[in-house]
Amino acid sequence: MPDDMMQKDKGYNLTYESNGVYLTVYKPLDFFSRVSENEVLNTIRKKKIQNYNANIIADAVNKCEGVPVKIAEAQEEAKIDSSVEAIVSQDKMSAFVILSPPEANGAPPTLEAIVQALYSKGVVWGMNESKIRELVENPVYNVQILVAEGQPAVNGKNGEVKYLFDIKKDRTPTILEDGTVNYKEMNLVESVTKGQKLAEQIPPIPGKPGKNLVGAELKALDGKVVNIPRGRNVVLSPDGTELFAAIDGQLMYVDGKINVFPTYEVMANVDNSTGNIKFIGNVTVRGNVLSGFEIEAGGNIEVNGVVEAAVLKAGGDIILKRGMHGNGKGMLVAGNDIVSKYIESANVVARNNIKCEAVMHCDIKCGNKLELGGRKGLLVGGTVRVGKTVELKYLGSQMSTATVLEVGIDPNLRERLKFLKGDLPVVEDNLLKSKQAITLLNKLKLSGELSMEKREILAKSTRTKFVLESRLQEYKKEIAEIEEMLQQGANGRIRIQGSVFPGVKVAIGNSTMYIKEEAQYCTLYSDGADIRFGPL
Repeated sequence: MPDDMMQKDKGYNLTYESNGVYLTVYKPLDFFSRVSENEVLNTIRKKKIQNYNANIIADAVNKCEGVPVKIAEAQEEAKIDSSVEAIVSQDKMSAFVILSPPEANGAPPTLEAIVQALYSKGVVWGMNESKIRELVENPVYNVQILVAEGQPAVNGKNGEVKYLFDIKKDRTPTILEDGTVNYKEMNLVESVTKGQKLAEQIPPIPGKPGKNLVGAELKALDGKVVNIPRGRNVVLSPDGTELFAAIDGQLMYVDGKINVFPTYEVMANVDNSTGNIKFIGNVTVRGNVLSGFEIEAGGNIEVNGVVEAAVLKAGGDIILKRGMHGNGKGMLVAGNDIVSKYIESANVVARNNIKCEAVMHCDIKCGNKLELGGRKGLLVGGTVRVGKTVELKYLGSQMSTATVLEVGIDPNLRERLKFLKGDLPVVEDNLLKSKQAITLLNKLKLSGELSMEKREILAKSTRTKFVLESRLQEYKKEIAEIEEMLQQGANGRIRIQGSVFPGVKVAIGNSTMYIKEEAQYCTLYSDGADIRFGPL
């Protein structure tokens, strides 16, 4: 573009005539496009116009009539070479140049000028030579052009554990089209043989360091090794990269670890003939579990008959193919899921899910989801606390039976937090006593009055101090983690596929509602302050 055309686009124009240098200032289109006096003077100085009349320039800028006015005597237009401005991003990963056009047959930009401009801003690495050469051959003026880039660091990828089985295998029964539940085809057992490979370790990928434009190295994080979660009755290969079954038995993924459990089977009832049962693996009962007896299993507990006022504790699932009459004394505690036909008058704790047809007059703590399906889908009476979601048909009864349902916060976390806060002062007190004892015994040691018996006490107190300090740090860290989880808000949902009746108290997070009128086919949720009814 010719110089005079470029100047005209700016709102003014400078022309060199035989009798002098003339300035034309054009009428602006709006206030923002008005030419300033400083802008014109800067251009005049840049073009090295000699002996110009500043007063005439100011008057021309002020009037902006579009008429040429003489501002200096006749002189040759000075040649102005192209200039280069380099711009480096704040993170020193990108560099740009802006080329100003030459004037009056001035020299175009050169490769050396562009490189020197970059050097002046500290750029010593990452220049795009082909881009710079192209810019020299075909200059683009008054536009910011990217000519150098750093190489960003690439963090590595953590290793993984490749499981050679399905750790999310569905262990709940299937509800048939007629509303009945199929408790026979549970597909619970995944059998493995001794020496069978269960998992293998995938190594991490190291990171790739980068470099910025000033030549500084950018460090990258390497991927971390993820160890195979080893549980019971499994063995690692010598290099720790493969896991094998140590016995024939049932493969289970419990508490984040791979285990192989054998199974203990009771062919009839759990009664006086068997006594209480405590077993490291799975327990299967072909008959009933009578009142007053206890079963404790490291794996699953499966009962084909009825459970009375008994206590069942399982590290995995509890499956009751008929149900439970707890009579106010029965208890079910599962480290994973509980599946039953019905549960009545019992205390129930499930770390994960509970699935059955009817729950009546129970005290329940469910860490994840409570699902009441089948023909009844009923929850009535008692107090039920669920971590995330409740799906059921009928909540409460037409008799306005008092029923409390709390959703949105894992009850196990609340209990753990209560225990930690209660035990924390005890640990701090014991730690203080240990420190006081150590201080006293060390004084005796310095004075040479420490007997052999007191030396043993000093050693024991020192060990106790280290144990208590470690426990105190773990408690405080766990308390902070649980409190952060509880503060994240309640996202619980109650989906009612039938009716919710008066007499029901619903709590979602910190919001509470008393049901006063029957509602059908709805979802209860919290908007942060109140509980709302939404569509199913």
